[in-house]
Amino acid sequence: MSNESVDFIGSPSPTLGVEWEFALVDRDTRDLSNSAAALIDGVVAQAGEGITAKVHKELLRNTVELVSGVSTTVAEAVADVAESLELVRSVGDGLGVDLYGAGTHPFAQWSTQLLTEGHRYAELIERTQWWGRQMLIWGVHVHVGISHRDKVLPIISALLKYYPHLLALSASSPMWSGQDTAYASNRAMMFQQLPTAGLPFQFTRWDEFEGFVADQKTTGIIDHLNEIRWDIRPSPHLGTIEVRICDGVSNTRELSALVALTHCLIVYLDRTLTQRRLGDPNATLPDMAPWLVQENKWRAARYGLDAIIIQDAQCNERLVTEDLADILVELAPIAAELSCVEELAGVEEIIRRGASYQRQRAVFERTADLRDVVSSVVAELG
Repeated sequence: MSNESVDFIGSPSPTLGVEWEFALVDRDTRDLSNSAAALIDGVVAQAGEGITAKVHKELLRNTVELVSGVSTTVAEAVADVAESLELVRSVGDGLGVDLYGAGTHPFAQWSTQLLTEGHRYAELIERTQWWGRQMLIWGVHVHVGISHRDKVLPIISALLKYYPHLLALSASSPMWSGQDTAYASNRAMMFQQLPTAGLPFQFTRWDEFEGFVADQKTTGIIDHLNEIRWDIRPSPHLGTIEVRICDGVSNTRELSALVALTHCLIVYLDRTLTQRRLGDPNATLPDMAPWLVQENKWRAARYGLDAIIIQDAQCNERLVTEDLADILVELAPIAAELSCVEELAGVEEIIRRGASYQRQRAVFERTADLRDVVSSVVAELG
């Protein structure tokens, strides 16, 4: 295995970046609307070309992505995307289009969706075919700055312990093609079908990752590093770890909670790693075997906040919400330092109120109309 140098541009502080994906839905039919090009044209007409750094097109024309700038706090990052959100919604009003924040749409058909123009998108579909065309999925990605490349892979491996917590809280994709899948997050199961997606390999050294990248490029699996679509991945050019676990989110309060939890967890693991390297015998990073991580992902996708997860290498098990209660207590001092105490408290609100997948099912139980499910998710945006 030959290596290819992958430079990691370290971040001097744990800065934040947020990417928030939305589906576009027709205001009357509640089906997906292939109107992203017109929407983005309208946004540019109002705000100028510079807005394209904050409002992105995606693989399919039914999707837009809102992107924050580099931020120092959760409040700053969420306020940034919320500002773009207001502009996009106002343009959408003129097009008869609403923004829909969930992991999947409950009844849309993949065969009616249009591909965004561009060589990269066309090549992806040419390679992945049926599975690529099925990707009617939306999520939230959170970037956290890391100071040095040698920290990145140990932190990613340790963060996998908390994978089911983030997925269960954000799960918002219970329905697919007109049916309830019985999963809380069908999106998590769908996305991993792409050849470079799914759980990350648990490398321990940066040169192992470089060897992996070299093999991927030599064999034509990828042309560019960003084609590695892991649920958690290094973003070397940004100097971050990018967490891509979460389903789409319907409102800024829950977005803030998930971003705060992600931020606090990574800073907590970063500090633990530093203490361990300084010789602290009590500083230990979580170590979960890949097969346990895989099982936890499936349990969270299937059962959401009712998942009983595997906690450690000794295979102790616990209800995910009980584990979250203890995690929030442990993270409280870091939340205070990162100025996100209020945002982190939103995690408990999600548990009390019910996650999006639970709320969607409750709407369908009351009305038996999937269009009402779409409308309920749209309404949560406020």
